[in-house]
Amino acid sequence: MAEGAVRHYTEWTPRLIRRSRYAYEDESRETNNIMNILGYGPEIRQKRRDSYKERDRLFNRGNNGLPLFITAGSKAEGLTCAFESDTDAIFVLPNAVCLENSCDQNNIPYHITIFEMNFKMTTAGYCRVLLGRLAPAGSPAISDSLCENECGNTLLSSALFVEHFRNVPLESDTVIHPQAGPSLPWSNGLFKNDSVHAIRCQCPNILQAWANRTRHWPPSDIVEKVVKMGAFVTPIGFKGSEHIHVEWRICFNTGETELVNNLNDTQIKLYMLLKMIAKDILKSQKKEITSYTMKNIVLWLAENNKSSLFHSGSLFYWLHEGLDILRTAISTRQLPYYMIPERNLMATSELNNEQQLLWGRTIQDMIKEGPRILLRLEKFRKAVIGYPEPLLWYSKMRTELEMWELQLFNRTLQCGVTDSMVFETDTIVQTCNKRTFEILQEVAWRMGLDGSSFDEKVLKMMLS
Repeated sequence: MAEGAVRHYTEWTPRLIRRSRYAYEDESRETNNIMNILGYGPEIRQKRRDSYKERDRLFNRGNNGLPLFITAGSKAEGLTCAFESDTDAIFVLPNAVCLENSCDQNNIPYHITIFEMNFKMTTAGYCRVLLGRLAPAGSPAISDSLCENECGNTLLSSALFVEHFRNVPLESDTVIHPQAGPSLPWSNGLFKNDSVHAIRCQCPNILQAWANRTRHWPPSDIVEKVVKMGAFVTPIGFKGSEHIHVEWRICFNTGETELVNNLNDTQIKLYMLLKMIAKDILKSQKKEITSYTMKNIVLWLAENNKSSLFHSGSLFYWLHEGLDILRTAISTRQLPYYMIPERNLMATSELNNEQQLLWGRTIQDMIKEGPRILLRLEKFRKAVIGYPEPLLWYSKMRTELEMWELQLFNRTLQCGVTDSMVFETDTIVQTCNKRTFEILQEVAWRMGLDGSSFDEKVLKMMLS
């Protein structure tokens, strides 16, 4: 088997499930209710998604040739609030496209630089980016990143591409963090951002191979929508490759966001529980197991089983199924990427035998524990202590605060891009600030009654 290869998905497909009753149905339904209270219900997820879509629209309004800004990851999926995780952002290079060999270049306007995907001597899911046609007024990021290979062909270096954007100055109070994969992380106060600069990619053959699979989910209209969204190439090569500095990873960020947003409520909550397990229990130090690992497990489960089997009473059943798949993936170091099954997500994992055995035992223990597994998760431990009061009161305050903060951020952006609106006197901004202050004042008063004090850490906790 080639380096980084994985068994084809048809060999890996989980067994089909046919059940009318599930273990822990009552506990599953109660967990579903608690997750709604904790901020993972369908209504608040949709409000978050709508808010970030509007934010993207405002960022890109009249950007005058700047990279297109796209929110990705958990924020675009509506799964996390402001400080709960980093904001994943993709900056798409304007006037540039990377094409599969089968794509017709004749219809592409002359002002767009064309790159060609080259798969020779690359691992599945990666490619080299060869220059096909350089536009007269290309981006400096392109000219700074061009190099030649051993055959004299001009190609785009992923390492030089990242280096170009690393040298772009940011605001003085911004803290720059070490590069993580293709991203350049930075933070400003409580806000943390993972920025990835990418090039739009047309790869119809790869997407059609995904679309042609036999599946229970997603429905055909969503499959067609994902195919039309295309892909991106991002500047990161396969770890350990001799040519890592000129390799690019093929990604489907917008398509994956669309897929997650079309999971049903139980599938979303399964994903959130698995994310919490990765963070609170497995605590991967070298990103051997990430939330992206969990996302792929859920997407495979959704594709291979009828959506009707995922309901509020079957949450723990599917959690055990997901954990069992994770245990197998750790044991075999095999987990196919949902969009390109030939790519093994565990191929570059730095798992050693001791870690494999430890996590295998831990996952087995979690499966045996049943619903008590929730007590291992920080958010659920706090929820159990505060249930039903003051959890319900706190959840109401936290949710309202988050909604006002989302509206305030977008209104601030709107004031910035609209000459006729003045931030200091805008009535919507004033209303947002007034209600935010009232909520924080009420929380501080309640905490004072309990003998606690209110500070920035509490604000961060309320939006985490």
